[in-house]
Amino acid sequence: MATSDFKAIEINNISKSYDKGKVVALDNVSLSVKKGELFGLVGPDGAGKTTLLRIIATLLLPDSGGAKLDEYDCIKEYKPIRQRIGYMPGRFSLYQDLTIEENLNFFATIFNTTVEENFNLIKEIYVQIEPFKNRRAGKLSGGMKQKLALCCALIHKPSVLILDEPTTGVDPVSRKEFWDMLGRLQNDGITIIVSTPYMDEANLCDKIAFIHHGKILTINTPNNIISSFENTLWSVSGHHLFDIMKKLRIWKETKSCFSFGESLHYIAKNNSFSPKDLIEYLGDSSVKIHKIEPSIEDCFMSLMQN
Repeated sequence: MATSDFKAIEINNISKSYDKGKVVALDNVSLSVKKGELFGLVGPDGAGKTTLLRIIATLLLPDSGGAKLDEYDCIKEYKPIRQRIGYMPGRFSLYQDLTIEENLNFFATIFNTTVEENFNLIKEIYVQIEPFKNRRAGKLSGGMKQKLALCCALIHKPSVLILDEPTTGVDPVSRKEFWDMLGRLQNDGITIIVSTPYMDEANLCDKIAFIHHGKILTINTPNNIISSFENTLWSVSGHHLFDIMKKLRIWKETKSCFSFGESLHYIAKNNSFSPKDLIEYLGDSSVKIHKIEPSIEDCFMSLMQN
């Protein structure tokens, strides 16, 4: 989906803390999202993703800094912003005792519209849950709740869609279907900002911001982030992998060593590093080591070490 240079979201030097300043959620965060862009906010739990999205959605005030959405100030002009956004919080927040159909009609009424008026926008999603339209929301599966919440967020045809970890706890098939839906929504010109702890979902975004402990580590396209990875990355595998990792982490030649599935991803301090030195240090000739290309997750782990 082609994007314009118009900035749908502008975040300037936002900071936010809790518990009288003891817990820093956001530390001087700045970023921008172009109109029509699918922007990912990627980081672990507690990184500050939800706080930032709640500020953009005008549900929370920053301690300092400012934000704009479609050129409206998120503090001074919150009323028009709330008419322009679709917000899907991390926790399912629809009315559990209302049916699918009742929830959808209720949210359409709030925004002075009808389900029929913007049905084309939600049709591809709604047809998947329509057979259960008389089922109460509290009785739906995780994937169905997610689709209903997205329908309710879209029913007034927002210009910006704000999604807070929408696929957490959802099965892999529903996750894929959800991201396919986001791609189709982009074709309708909707700007999307989505937070996720899943590194594989970062690859599906036009641009991503890595966030950790309230700080932005980097902002770029997934391909550019991977191509800027400066170290040689090695895959190390063998028997008793946990013991191998413990030994490598205390070795003077090691820069970083992390577990990735059935292997370790290893970076040496020196570019002159030889795999033979590693095998000799471990004293185990059965250990396998070879060069590999970095993933988005490797890039995030590397940036955390800097």
